[in-house]
Amino acid sequence: MEFKDYYQTLGVEKTATLDNIKKAYRKLARKFHPDVSKEPNAEEQMKTVNEAYAVLSDVENRAAYDQVGNSYQAGQEFRPPPNWNEGYEYSGAENPDASDFFEQLFGRKQQAKHQKVHARGEDQHTKIVIELSDAYHGVNRELILRNPYMDAAGHVELQERRLNVQIPKGVKEGQHIRLAGQGRSGFNGGPAGDLYLEIHFSPNPIYQIDGRDVYEKIPVTPWEAAIGGSIAVPTPTGTVEVTIPPESQSGRKLRLKGRGIPAATPGDLYLVLEVVLPVPKTDREKEIYQTMAREMAFNPRRELEI
Repeated sequence: MEFKDYYQTLGVEKTATLDNIKKAYRKLARKFHPDVSKEPNAEEQMKTVNEAYAVLSDVENRAAYDQVGNSYQAGQEFRPPPNWNEGYEYSGAENPDASDFFEQLFGRKQQAKHQKVHARGEDQHTKIVIELSDAYHGVNRELILRNPYMDAAGHVELQERRLNVQIPKGVKEGQHIRLAGQGRSGFNGGPAGDLYLEIHFSPNPIYQIDGRDVYEKIPVTPWEAAIGGSIAVPTPTGTVEVTIPPESQSGRKLRLKGRGIPAATPGDLYLVLEVVLPVPKTDREKEIYQTMAREMAFNPRRELEI
């Protein structure tokens, strides 16, 4: 079954006031009323317009329609939430010409009129960006959520809600954290939906993250790479002493087991060596390079020779 966009039917915005809706309805009624209209299929068009107006002109009906319709567009396959229309009290007269979509939303021929459905609110999803250090230690964050709200006059406004959340240590990129009952409010006293936080890391020029493994580029001098040595390296958990193996090249990875993002099985920290050549600025420094060129039989392009 296809979702019907009643706002589109009447040609109004979702923020339209009740007066806007009434004006739009009167204009379309003059165009499609079967007694005066010369439009093809005027009778069917009028039924569609009447149905849209019956829903949007009533505060409760409109709120119920918006509650399930926020995630749909006209023509999309539609399925109402489970138990949505069981006993829903439609605010209006019976509609013998109701479409299948209308009956799915408000109950078949509105036969159950004496109970109100207590519908659960929609789940909400939002992204939250944290620093890598937050994944190591956890962090408290204040979120500002803005949810649509319709007042008794039919005006749709955004209500701001502030929420303090605790991001636990050990989270990884793309992980979802569920906050039960912190989604959108339920309808007619129904329970609120849940809020899902999708974790993302702020871009970092030093660290690259892959799951719970962390990669860090470490600049080293040519002599540190060539003959090895011990260097101090800053990491997300503090400075550590690392031994550079002799004959290292750029791109070599040194694995620090368990120093990645913490978890029951923590990730690893990989130090990626990057050999940095000093730029000779004095005659003496240039002479050192010239001596290396004479005394070291080294040609990095040898494998390219035919």
